[in-house]
Amino acid sequence: MATIEELPFSIPQPFSKDKVFPSTDDMMEKGLGRFGWLEFVQCILVSFAMFFDAQQAFIAIYTDDYPTWHCTNSTMCNSDSNICNIPKSSWSWDGPSHKTVISQWNLECASSFLTGLPQSSFFIGCLFGSFLLATLADTSLGRKNTLVMSCLSMSIVSILVVFSPNIWIYAAFKFVIGFMRSSIGTCVLVLLTEKVSTEWRFTVGIVEYLCFTFGWLLMQGRRQEAMAMLTGVSSLENDNDLTVGLIETPENKPKASVFQLYSSIAELFGRGWALKRMVAVMVLGIGTGMVYFGMPLAVGNLGFDIYLAVVFSGLMEIPSCVATYFLENRQRKPSILVFSIASGVCCIMCVVVGSEIQEIRVGLAMASFFSACIAYNVLLIYIIELFPTSVRNTTTSLVRQAIVFGNVFTPFLISAGRKNDIYSYGVFGVVVMLSCFTLLVLPETRGLALCDTMDQQEKKDNMSV
Repeated sequence: MATIEELPFSIPQPFSKDKVFPSTDDMMEKGLGRFGWLEFVQCILVSFAMFFDAQQAFIAIYTDDYPTWHCTNSTMCNSDSNICNIPKSSWSWDGPSHKTVISQWNLECASSFLTGLPQSSFFIGCLFGSFLLATLADTSLGRKNTLVMSCLSMSIVSILVVFSPNIWIYAAFKFVIGFMRSSIGTCVLVLLTEKVSTEWRFTVGIVEYLCFTFGWLLMQGRRQEAMAMLTGVSSLENDNDLTVGLIETPENKPKASVFQLYSSIAELFGRGWALKRMVAVMVLGIGTGMVYFGMPLAVGNLGFDIYLAVVFSGLMEIPSCVATYFLENRQRKPSILVFSIASGVCCIMCVVVGSEIQEIRVGLAMASFFSACIAYNVLLIYIIELFPTSVRNTTTSLVRQAIVFGNVFTPFLISAGRKNDIYSYGVFGVVVMLSCFTLLVLPETRGLALCDTMDQQEKKDNMSV
């Protein structure tokens, strides 16, 4: 324990009982209000982790696709033949046999379950990893350590996956990759939004989305170090009154315990308002996330050049980030509602149009994905604003778990959708529109400062009613 003389700030004597000291929220806003080029570069570096995260999330578009084939014996095969009803010697794949897992391991006649298993295993790994890893970022490990560990382990397993001898080992590796990757997006988003003030929160959140396409001390009870850090950041070293009452003593020093590692979950679900809010936003995440991840993964079902389709999908992410930026000063709930409904309607129209008018169908798929991107981007910022710092990583992780849970079934739906669009685009559209009803029980958060504790959040919510 440092002596008073060794502290990085001084304590004025004597104290005035009538002195009104700034609140933690005020101190946070002052400390984080400055945002220059150095802070911007730091945000870029943190967000760069999303570049590799996106590769793992969408690489199945190529690796698990059903490749095209051609007849080699015209007497036994024609363009209308069922590949499963003709001899193997009468047809051949277009391109090398190792192009996708289906051609490499002869899965052309396998069930939708087997062909969708690898990507589904990836999302199941994300589901388990989100629960086991992300809450540690709120307690013992912290955001940065969790992010570094996840990126490093994901990279190592991603190298090993190329040595898979069959679909089962491949699916097992995909599970591990998903597990290790699960906390990256959560940690990056929370790191970025907690680093800046309310004014810049929405902007730095968009930095993460762009890289996806191309506060730690307070939550652990260490208020002395946190305030000392903030006084340095905000150049308020001479404002000694800010540190009154924040000296850590043996009596108030937090004691670590293994039982505290997942204490944020118990704290979150111990209050009725938080439980209702959490369930509602998780349901919303299932619908929005299903379209956000499902539409790019289903581009192979459009009957269009898969490489161009992926390019078009990627290009939709960039204007969606620009559109999200201009929604910064708009209310969160209407923004999510409008673009979720638009995405759902376009999904349904893909089923109605069918494959007869391919150009319109591709356009509708891109419009659906574009709308889902905007809704998804705003939703992730909305989650940050709904809950206080003490449980923010946990709540963000739980919503991402809900998103992943919905996407566990997406590969199977996409595989079944190769025969009937209603199983893929139809289901996507219905789910995303139904999930919007949960917005009715959620509060508006635009322009509100972030809270530190559950008590502060509850008090602020009661005052706004």
